[in-house]
Amino acid sequence: MKRKYKVIITIVSLLLVLFIGVGFFAGNYFYNFALNPNIDKSEVFNAPHNSIAVSPKDAKEKEESEKWFKENYEDSYIPSFDDLKLHAYTLKNTNETNKWAIIFHGYSSDGSQMTKYAKHFYDTGYNVLVPDARAHGKSEGDYIGMGWHDRLDVVSWINNVISSDNNAEIVLYGVSMGGATVMMASGEDLPDNVKAIIEDCGYSSVWDEFSYQLKALFNLPEFPIMHFSSIVTKLRADFTLGEADTVKQVAKSKTPILFIHGSNDTFVPSDMLNEVYEAANVPKEKFIVEGAGHGNAESVAGDTYWETVNNFLAKYIE
Repeated sequence: MKRKYKVIITIVSLLLVLFIGVGFFAGNYFYNFALNPNIDKSEVFNAPHNSIAVSPKDAKEKEESEKWFKENYEDSYIPSFDDLKLHAYTLKNTNETNKWAIIFHGYSSDGSQMTKYAKHFYDTGYNVLVPDARAHGKSEGDYIGMGWHDRLDVVSWINNVISSDNNAEIVLYGVSMGGATVMMASGEDLPDNVKAIIEDCGYSSVWDEFSYQLKALFNLPEFPIMHFSSIVTKLRADFTLGEADTVKQVAKSKTPILFIHGSNDTFVPSDMLNEVYEAANVPKEKFIVEGAGHGNAESVAGDTYWETVNNFLAKYIE
């Protein structure tokens, strides 16, 4: 009988070791797939549910704004809380102003891709700062932070602006991962200079977004892959996928927020908008653009998009 128990215990132990080994292998694979900036992300963006349409009008506008951007920006650098060298594009308005827009880009992009947003804020009288997120563009870093550690980088950029303009009135604006970044930053102890936050198609949490993509891309369940991936993320990037929770951060916000999302978004499901909106206990507005996919709300809504943004900001910035 004792021999039988020993055999059972040995088999169970081997299966457990195998389970853990396979789990960590999968966790490390999906960490690299999602968060290693040196791994190609085309498999993500080429998936049918993640495709982002670009119209001829968008392409022309992008070309024009890129030309303007290249002719007007200056490079800025600051150290991060964990000693990375972070980069941003600075565009000081030719008309003297204390208004500042700090604009945050999306996943696997960089600040130079946010030119049309930068030009809009510039043309409406703002100084503009467009940071490269850690591990993107000219900023240092060996992992994609998905907005979590980036939220502290947001605070650093805010303080950098205030150090040169003590009377700065600041709006935070972000699209996709940038939207999640500004929402995550909203839960920090932000200076009074930050008057409003605008997020466009940000996710409710990194866990929720990755679970959704895991199912959509690979038809795999949340357990146990997300759990092992979270452990690997903690070991390699010093945060868990569960703690990177946009909803919990928004619930702590003291800053007015405008939430924007496209009704046809299948990259960051549009129902995530309701989660973050309901969590906010600050002056807030919600703008759902019918028929818009991921990151296309501005293109689909056209002038109505910027009218909504401008009307919201007029309540909080002089």
